Amino acid sequence: MELILRGGRVIDPSQGLDGIRDVAFANGKVADIATRLDSATAEVRDVSGLIVTPGLIDIHTHVYWGGTSLGIDAEEFCRTSGVTTAVDTGSAGPGNFMGFRKHVIERSAVRILAYLHVSHAGIYGFSNTVMVGESEDIRLMDPVTAAEVADANRDVIVGIKVRVGRHASGDQGVAPLNIALQVAEETGLPLMAHIDEPPPSYEEVIAMLRPGDVLTHAFRPFPNSPATAQGTVKAAVLAARKRGVLFDIGHGMGSFAFKTARAMLANGFPPDTISSDVHALCINGPAFDQVTTMSKFLCLGMSLPDVIKASTEGAAFALKRPELGSLKPGSAGDATLLSVDDGTFDYVDVVGEHLEGRQRIHSRGVVIAGKWWHPA
Repeated sequence: MELILRGGRVIDPSQGLDGIRDVAFANGKVADIATRLDSATAEVRDVSGLIVTPGLIDIHTHVYWGGTSLGIDAEEFCRTSGVTTAVDTGSAGPGNFMGFRKHVIERSAVRILAYLHVSHAGIYGFSNTVMVGESEDIRLMDPVTAAEVADANRDVIVGIKVRVGRHASGDQGVAPLNIALQVAEETGLPLMAHIDEPPPSYEEVIAMLRPGDVLTHAFRPFPNSPATAQGTVKAAVLAARKRGVLFDIGHGMGSFAFKTARAMLANGFPPDTISSDVHALCINGPAFDQVTTMSKFLCLGMSLPDVIKASTEGAAFALKRPELGSLKPGSAGDATLLSVDDGTFDYVDVVGEHLEGRQRIHSRGVVIAGKWWHPA
C-alpha cells in the first residue's frame, strides 16, 4: 500500500457502496477497500467527516487551453472542482488535434479524454467578441481525416462530436449530424451531439442518435426543451431513452434551465450524466464548475448517491471506460474528497432564474493515479 484514505464515507455507486471505509492505493490503482486496512507501509490521510467518491468525471468540458478561445486549464479546474477526468468535447478537430494532444493532454496530470470534432478545426470561432458556428460552413466538415485521427488516437479519443442548432450550424439542419454519424459508424465510436436553438428540432436530432450516443444540453430551456408546456416529457424523448440514447446536462452558458430540470425529474427522468460544459465564457457563471452543477441537482431533489453516480459510474459507462468511475480494486487510482455543507446558497441557471438551495457540494481534495494531488 502506498496511500490510504482513512475513515471517510465512501459513496461508490458502481459497487452499491455507502459507508465508512478505508481506501488504499498502490501502483497507480485502487488496491483495496475495507472497514479497516493495515497501514504499516502507507501514507495515511485521515478523511473522517468527508465523502470519498471515485474520481469525478466531467464528461463535457473545454480544456484546450491556449488552442481555442474557450479553453480553460484542466489542472486548475481539478483543484477547484474535484474532477480527475476532464472530457473535452470537440474543442479540437482533425486539423488541430495533434497540437491538443502534444501540448495539453500529454502534459496534464489530470486525465484528459476527448470527443473529436468532425469539423476540421473544432470550435475555433467562439469568444466574447466572435461567435461563428463551425458547423455552419459544410466545407469545414472533414469526415475522412476525422476517421483517420480518431483511429490513430484511440487511447484518448472516446467519441465523435458535432454541434447542431441555429448558433452552431445556422441553416444546415441535420446535415452536419449526418456527416458525424458516418464517422462514428466508420470508427465504431459513440457520438456526442450538441443541440441549441432550432433548426433542427430536439426531436429530429434524437431520432437520429443510436444506442450509446449522447445528447448533451439535454435539459435545455425553451425552445428545444425536452419537456412539454404541460410539464411532461416529450414522447420522442422517452422513446430515445428506451432505445439507449444517453442524456447529458452540459450546463454551459446557455444550456440548462431549472424549469426544464424540475419537469424532467418530476417525471422520473434524471440525466444519465451531469456535466458542467465548463469553458472560458461560463467558468465565472452561470456554470462555474462540476461541483456547482452537481449541487444544483442535489437541491432539485436528486439523492446524493444518484448525483455522484451521474458524475462517476454513469459517465464511465458513456465513455466505455469501466476502469474509471469506480473504487473497485484494480480500477484507476483516482478519488475525489467532497463535503456537503448546509446553509443558504444562491444558484442561477442560464435564463437568469435563481434557486435558493440549502446544500452545497464542495471539493476537498483529490487522489490522481494513487497519489495525493494538490489539495484545495
